Amino acid sequence: MGCLVTAHLKLAAIGAHPRHRERAKKEDLMSSFPRCAELIEMKPGKIAHAIAVLLSSISSLFADSTPSKAEPAKVKFSKKSNKLSEDLSLKADPISFSPGHVSAIRPDPGQRYPWKKSIVTTIFWIGEQPSGNNPVPNRTSSWDKDWTKNYGGFDDPNPARRSNYIPVKFTPRQNPFYCALPYNDKAHTGHRPEAPGVVPWFKEAYQGPAISTCKDRWIAIRKGNRTVYAQWEDAGPFRTDHWQYVFGNERPKPNLNKGAGLDVSPAVRDYLGLNETDVTDWKFVDFSEVPHGPWSTLGDNNTFVINERKKGKTLAEAWFSRSTSPVVK
Repeated sequence: MGCLVTAHLKLAAIGAHPRHRERAKKEDLMSSFPRCAELIEMKPGKIAHAIAVLLSSISSLFADSTPSKAEPAKVKFSKKSNKLSEDLSLKADPISFSPGHVSAIRPDPGQRYPWKKSIVTTIFWIGEQPSGNNPVPNRTSSWDKDWTKNYGGFDDPNPARRSNYIPVKFTPRQNPFYCALPYNDKAHTGHRPEAPGVVPWFKEAYQGPAISTCKDRWIAIRKGNRTVYAQWEDAGPFRTDHWQYVFGNERPKPNLNKGAGLDVSPAVRDYLGLNETDVTDWKFVDFSEVPHGPWSTLGDNNTFVINERKKGKTLAEAWFSRSTSPVVK
């Protein structure tokens, strides 16, 4: 029995050193078997067991010397992984698809507000009737219950019935260069709880709980090499709570108008030469950054007009004061 153990150990040692296997296996095996004559005297059961051990060692030796083929890994696909693959394979139109987040947008040196680039832009107008993609009429705004009346009438978007950026039937009493962004700082009473923390100019513009700090704010809108300036007069499109986009770094949410994040008036459309659905860049601007242009001439809500009226009133008061002062002899 000792010879079988010796043979088994030698075979194991040979298997552990593949480089010496071919040279040593025949010599070691043959030198071990002559001493196995004692197997003849063993009982049949012991002989069978010893042979089985020996054959097992020999088979493992040759199994180690034969390269094995790796079985390809089996991959299980769940419904979730299949759905994810389908989602990743979809190709989204850059206009209709708006990712939820983008990396932080940093303004250029010296700029207070950064440009929000490649924003899907649609056209809306005061007095607009409800339609498929515009379920809410524009007779009123988020901040003016009598918007159409205070504007002076229906801001007809038909280019054939417009001249010099205004409708031909009347002269608007408010700035015809207006826009809408999807946030309203007002609540039923007072302001939304987040407004003081997210509206950058909230503190300086605050005039009490009944007045919006966003209404009439100026923004710059550009398309190609042209830039127009408009006043923020309504909340939309579709949402009134997306401050993360309006004041932060998020992109507009998906909606019926291809993910639109800005509505502009017919005057803005005509100045920039926009299509019904287009893509523009926009940013907030301080009034001191707004140059004179067609957006600076009309409107009781227009900062230019208000300042000119104040200036005119001051000059008139000064003239009246001088004309009524007693002459000193």
